[in-house]
This record gives sequence, structure tokens and C-alpha cells, in this order.
Amino acid sequence: MSRTRYGRYVDGPDPLAPPVDLAEALEAIGEEVMSGRSPERAMREFLRRGGRGQQGLDDLARRVAERRRDLLERHRLDGTMQQVKELLDKAVLAERKQLARDLDDEARFAEMRLGNLPPSTAAAVTELSDYPWRSSDAREAYEEIKDLLGRELLDQRFAGMKQALENATDEDRRRINEMLDDLNSLLEAHRSGAPRDTLDEMFRDFMAKHGDFFPEQPQSLDELLDALAQRAAAAQRMLNSMSQEQREELLSLSQQAFGSPQLMDQLGRLDENLRALRPGEDWGGSESFEGEQGLGLGDGTGVLQDLADLDDLAEALAQSYDGARLDDVDLDQLARQLGPEAVVDARTLAELERALRQSGYLRRTSDGQLTLSPKAMRQLGKALLRDVADRMSARPGQRDQRQAGAAGELSGASREWEFGDTQPWDVTRTVTNAVLRSASGGAADPAGAAGEGRRGSRPSGIRLDLRDVEVAETESRTRAAVALLADTSFSMAMDGRWVPMKRTALALHHLVRTRFRGDHLELIGFGRTARTMDIEELTALDALWDKGTNLHHALLLANRHFRRHPSAQPVLLVVTDGEPTSHLTSSGETWFSYPPSSLTIACTIRELEAAGRLGARTTFFRLGEDPGLARFVDQMARRVDGRVVAPEVDDLGAAVVSSYLGDRGPSAYGGPGGYQSMWGWGERGGWV
Repeated sequence: MSRTRYGRYVDGPDPLAPPVDLAEALEAIGEEVMSGRSPERAMREFLRRGGRGQQGLDDLARRVAERRRDLLERHRLDGTMQQVKELLDKAVLAERKQLARDLDDEARFAEMRLGNLPPSTAAAVTELSDYPWRSSDAREAYEEIKDLLGRELLDQRFAGMKQALENATDEDRRRINEMLDDLNSLLEAHRSGAPRDTLDEMFRDFMAKHGDFFPEQPQSLDELLDALAQRAAAAQRMLNSMSQEQREELLSLSQQAFGSPQLMDQLGRLDENLRALRPGEDWGGSESFEGEQGLGLGDGTGVLQDLADLDDLAEALAQSYDGARLDDVDLDQLARQLGPEAVVDARTLAELERALRQSGYLRRTSDGQLTLSPKAMRQLGKALLRDVADRMSARPGQRDQRQAGAAGELSGASREWEFGDTQPWDVTRTVTNAVLRSASGGAADPAGAAGEGRRGSRPSGIRLDLRDVEVAETESRTRAAVALLADTSFSMAMDGRWVPMKRTALALHHLVRTRFRGDHLELIGFGRTARTMDIEELTALDALWDKGTNLHHALLLANRHFRRHPSAQPVLLVVTDGEPTSHLTSSGETWFSYPPSSLTIACTIRELEAAGRLGARTTFFRLGEDPGLARFVDQMARRVDGRVVAPEVDDLGAAVVSSYLGDRGPSAYGGPGGYQSMWGWGERGGWV
């Protein structure tokens, strides 16, 4: 019987994983853009924070920093020195025991020599290099010192050598010296500018002869050089991280490696070649180790390499350099340092970044700037409009008027049928949905749509499902010319109303463009001056320190919009948090005065009354608690039989949308002061 084992899929993106959800990312990016950030920076901020149930770059960077701190706080670099000292003490103790049993004069002289050893471990090891050991245990311990030093020094340059050369023979040492000599000859040929063909042939010969020393099996000379240089640079940084006394002792001990200075000569030659061929490596850095766990030369070099990997990961995760992409994160490094789960998180974020760039939500303008595309604006508008609908439908005392608008004109759009709908079926879309569902889910029901007839007596039909049914949308025959006047003065940004204002405009824009296509919407922003804007421009508008609230200019533009659509019902929606402080003169110049001058007030009232004569239904949305503003707005509204609404900032979108829905019927102002009728949603309340 065969056994099957299941585990986490780590060899690439999970083929069964659901596609990344861009809705949350797009909503977060839209919020950032509306608050003044660029789309590129907004996307970076979302990737840094992550989403619901998804770690972001900041979480990975925090884990990288914790791992780095742990390595420094747990280790120290004198592990090899401690091992050498322990072996030396063991050798001296065994020799003293042997000398105590011997009674000749030479034994006494040897005791005196051992008693006068220098306190420095390195100096003591050097002093005993020609000592005639009487104890076999002592001689073995001393030889182990030389063997340990040789293996540690090689392990610094070639990972894994310490274990591979344990109990090494003279033949093993000879092969190592031969390999180092051939390696240095290859590197020196490279330094001298040998032809590439010659170098490639030398590399192939070298690997054929000495490939067992390189388990990673580099495929080219450059790969071999990179691996050796990174390891050698880490060894140098380890040496730089030691104290002056530790460095001097280590250099002195190194001469005893394998009992001969030949190894150090070869390694010194190797380091010189690597420095010349890879000068860009970090040869001068150092670290501060504060832990209690001693590291040998090989292990210490490995830790220094880990620290370099962590530094590279931290830089890649910070994404703070030009042209940064999440594909820059080395997943192999991430797996070594943080484990496979971190790789899954990084892959998901990289896939999310690619999806955002390839989905059409972001586009580059002619000047190279990244902006939100119309597709992104539609998605944001849809989400914001859904939030507005939730707020409106949650108000007490209201009900879902699903039948509203059923007697109106067909809008040309259709939607999925819901319980309670009385609109006519869109037969074409319904049958098309059934055919597509049957084609994707299997063969059609042979009994036919109604389940009648014998099999084969007539062509098979399509069985309808409730999910297939779509109804034709209808809308009121009334058309509206809507002007949304949004205050873009700096006070809106200072008081936290900037983003809610943009969210409101985007929700209204999406509602008009998708549900009431016959209406004509004009977005007008007014600060020191006013101008018409498309939704992309308004959404990306940054707050500017510019004094002035020119409602007069905005009303001029609104009235021009109303005159362009004489057969439509004018609807004027004004969102502001301050009294008008500027107006346009007859010469077209801007006049500013604070406190507001009587001339500015008069010009503003004149244009407001002109809108009233055009039949505009006017609603002021007053933001803030300024009593002076409240009195002024109330007086303005009374002059044109308009309404005043003072919503909370979070309810601004619901207030504006419901006012738009209510201002399109003949009874829009039926409630006292307009308040009840507005929240009743008028003739188009069925949209909610």
C-alpha cells in the first residue's frame, strides 16, 4: 500500500488559494488618496499596514528587527578562544599529573616551564609549540587545539568545513592546501584580466577537481566569487567586532592552525584576491555582541552573514528607495531567517501589489504620476454608496420601498431579482444567465425548462433558477440638473471634514452615473475661487493654505449649469463650514475680506436668488457649530425656500444623497422645514 503525505505548500504560490481580495486594499487606498496622499504612497501605506488577517510589511520588518536584536543579545564572539583555553587547561593539567609521577630532573624542569607559562592563551599555546609532551592525553589535547584552529579558520571561509574536517588526516590537509592554491591561482588569473574563455575553462577544471568542497555547486565563476566574498567579508566583520586584545590573540593563535603557518598564508592570499574582485562587499563593518553564548569562528561568521541578510531584508521591506517593488524581497533569505510562514505573507503581499498594478485600478498620467483610474473610482463609489445606503436604511421609522419607480421609464439597466421586486423581468438577461450557468455547471436539464415532455421528443431546454432572474430597472421620468458645491477652503481640512466631503461627492457621483444616468451632475469646488472638477480631480485634490470662501463664484457656475439644461429640474446642494469671505468683481478679479463684507454677502445672495428664479431646490449642509454661520445659512435658505441640514460629519454622505433623492419630486418640501421629507427620500427612495 502506498502512503500519501500532505503538508503546507511552500514551493511557490498556492495553486488552490483564492485570488487576492482587492476590495479592502482599494478602499484603504481611496481613503489615503482623498486625504491628500498620492496613490503610489497610499498603496505603499496599505502594504505596510496589511489588511484584515494579513500581515503587512511593518509586521515582517518588526520580526526581522527582533531576530537581529536576538542574535546580538544572545551571543558573544570569544567561543573559539574559550574552547582553546579549555583544551589548553586540560593539556597542562594532564601533563602536570604525569610529571608528578616522574622523578627525574627533566620532569622538574618541565614543571618549572609549565608554571611560568604566560597568562595569555595565545602566548601559552605558542610557547608550548615545541614542548615534548610526556602525557599522551596532554599531547592529544594540544593537537586538538591546532586541529580546532585550522577547522575554525576554514569554516570562516567555507561553511561546513569544521564538521567535514573533524578527525582530518594529513591527506585531508594536503588536499585543502592544494584546493586553496588552485583557487587562488584561478582568482589571480581573473584579477590579471585573463580572457573569459580561459577563466571558464579554469573554473570547470577547478570544480571537477575540488567540487566536493563546495556543496552549493556554483554554476559559474561569478557565483563562486559572490559566495566566497560574502563569507570572507562576514569573517572580516567578525574580526572587526572583536576587541583589540581578542584580535591580537586570534591572529597569534592562527599561526598554529594545523601546526603550520601555511594555512594562514593561503587564507590571507585568498582574502586579498576577494577584496580586489569584490570591493563592494562590506569589509569594514562591525557589530556589538552582548550575550553569554560564545560563538566559534565559523558559527560567528555565519551569524554575521545572518545579520547582513537581515539588513538586506529590512531595506527591501522598508521599500524606501526609488523603484522599490515587493519582488525585491529575497524569499530564500526570508525563509532562512523567519521561516516559511513569513514567505507566504511576503508572497501574498507581492501578489496583491501586482494585482493592484495589473487590475487597471492604477494608471500613469502623461507626466508619469500614478493616479486612480476610472475603474477604481467606480469601485470606490460603489463601496461608499453602499455605506451611505446602510446609514440611510438604518434610520428608525423608515422602510424599504422596493416598489418605488416601478411605473417609470425603463433605464436600460437590469439587476438581480430580490424578494418583493415588482419590476418586469429582463427576459434576455435572464435566459442568458441560465444558459451561461448551465454551460459552466454541466449539461442542461433534458426534461426542458418546465420539466415536461419525453426525452428526445424535442430539443432540450434550459431550467431557470432564481439566481438567473434579472429585473429591468425603471426610473422616474423627471430629469435633474444637480450642482454639488463643495467647500474646499483650508478650514475643511483643518477640522477633519476634507475626506468626508470627498466621500460624499464620490458616492453621489456614482449614484448618478449608475442609477440615474439621465441626470446631469456638476461638481464645483470653491475656496478663494471656484471651479468645476471631474470626480478624479476632486478626489485627488490636496488641501491648500488659501484664504477665502467664494460661494458667489460657485453659484455663478451652478447657474450656468442649470441654464445648459433648461428642461431638467435644478437641484442645488451646498456643503460648507464657513460664511462667504470672497466674491468675483465685474472685472473677474477675486475680492477677499474677513470678516465678510456686505458687498460679498450681497453678491452671494444675488446669485442664490438667481438660482431660485431658475427653480432650483436648494439645500445647505452646514458643518460645524458656529452660531454666526448657523444664522447666516438659515437666512440664506429662507430667501429661496430652501432647507438647512446640520449633519454629523460621518452622516454627510447620507444627508446629501437623501436630499438628492428627495429633491426630485413635486412633494419634496412637504415636511416641516424640509427635514422630514428629506429623510423620507422622496420619489426615488426605492434605490435604498
